[in-house]
Amino acid sequence: MDQPIDAPTADTVSPTAEAAASCSGGKVKLRVAAAAAGQGELLDRYAADYPVGPHDQPQSMCPAFGSLRVGLRMRRTATLLCGSACCVYGLTFTSHFYGARRSVGYVPFDSESLVTGKLFEDLRDAVHAVAKPEDYDAVVVINLCVPTASGVPLRLLPRTIDGVRIIGIDVPGFGVPTHAEAKDILAGAMLAHARGEVEQGPVAAPRQGRASNPTVTLLGEMFPVDPVTIGRLLEPLGLAAGPVVPTREWRELYAALDCAAVAAIHPFYTASIREFDLAGRRTIGSAPVGRDGTAAWLDAIGSACGVTGDRIAAAKDAAVSAIDAALAGAPIRGRINVSGYEGSELLVARLLIESGAEVKYVGTACPATPWSEPDRQWLDAHGVRVQYRASLEQDLAAMREHGPDLVIGTTPVVQVAKEQGTPALYFTNLISARPLMGAAGAGSLAQVVNTAMANRTRMATMRTFFAGVGQGHAAGVWEDVPRDRPEFRRAQAKAKPKDDGGAIGC
Repeated sequence: MDQPIDAPTADTVSPTAEAAASCSGGKVKLRVAAAAAGQGELLDRYAADYPVGPHDQPQSMCPAFGSLRVGLRMRRTATLLCGSACCVYGLTFTSHFYGARRSVGYVPFDSESLVTGKLFEDLRDAVHAVAKPEDYDAVVVINLCVPTASGVPLRLLPRTIDGVRIIGIDVPGFGVPTHAEAKDILAGAMLAHARGEVEQGPVAAPRQGRASNPTVTLLGEMFPVDPVTIGRLLEPLGLAAGPVVPTREWRELYAALDCAAVAAIHPFYTASIREFDLAGRRTIGSAPVGRDGTAAWLDAIGSACGVTGDRIAAAKDAAVSAIDAALAGAPIRGRINVSGYEGSELLVARLLIESGAEVKYVGTACPATPWSEPDRQWLDAHGVRVQYRASLEQDLAAMREHGPDLVIGTTPVVQVAKEQGTPALYFTNLISARPLMGAAGAGSLAQVVNTAMANRTRMATMRTFFAGVGQGHAAGVWEDVPRDRPEFRRAQAKAKPKDDGGAIGC
């Protein structure tokens, strides 16, 4: 049965809603508007869960893409977006580019519906229209920047409609640093809802049935082979790999909560870990990557699950010997810089070092957390500087400082490296798309990394071929080369307001 709702009216909507109705305002202004509209507690929680610094925000795609991606990959789950039309267009375009095969719902607004409270009524009507139990287990509603800044209260939506769960979340670009952390916002909200259902009574069993051994829930998206590899590493301990969170369907959330321990493979899922803590489940950091990482991880998991020392030692011996053989058979020689925004950058650097590579710098858009600390300490002991919340400028400065033979990074980092004739690989498509765990991961990077480093001569040939086509304002082939006008840029820079906190781009 639907819960009664007191919908907002024109009298209760914040007077700052109209001021927030454009995403061209600065982040500071949007934060002020959101706090005045009753979203202060939400922003405080996000600031604690996803701390920024040393600068405000890494250069990344719209954070809401992370939450959208999680919902679109789940069976029987509908997603509705509420935000500026340009933002919704960009998000849906990116989602389909990354393989989404279903439609995304959109609840539009204008200044009148935003200020009068009609937008909430439209959202509620849309949710009721979509929430059909024959079609869906859950409906996800995502507020983007403007509705969040205006205080559109998703908390007032019903929790269920005819048995369909309604999950409303705010994912503003001015409050969530990266799209990786936005995955955690939706995963955590779903875990909270599922945990409440478990507390109320029996719930649906996993599609494949319950595991015969205690399970370890795996936190963070990973290459499909990795959960299988982790399951094999856990077998000698009398344990099994549980679901991967974010899950692929609702009932897997119950199985994820019904675990012996949680493995934070990606260490930034703060909201999700909080739900596991409330369920009485212990979370272990790092991952079974490389020789040292696998041994330490098996120790930690075995200890958390009460496995005897002899059994842990036997599992470690078997795993480490296989990893040693894989590393010896796939050596990597060269200096490599690593950066990205997936959350697994520290793990990749560990594996590269154990494969023989020299790594001096690792940049990640994600924050430092207690669950990434084992990896940071290991890298620090091996002479690696780890930069959390890395900016593009910091990644590029590290490239100039260390002169690597290969750069692994985000699109703009790769672009600059290739322009300079340095081989480079895009982290998301070429590194994340390979196994990292156990013996399967130990030899997985060597071929693509060594092949890329061997292309330095080809890069030099390309630079020679394209020499003379111009750079910057003169890039291209011209009859009359455009004239640079730095005085215009200086005048425009002086005219920009100093206190807008940076504009939110669409």
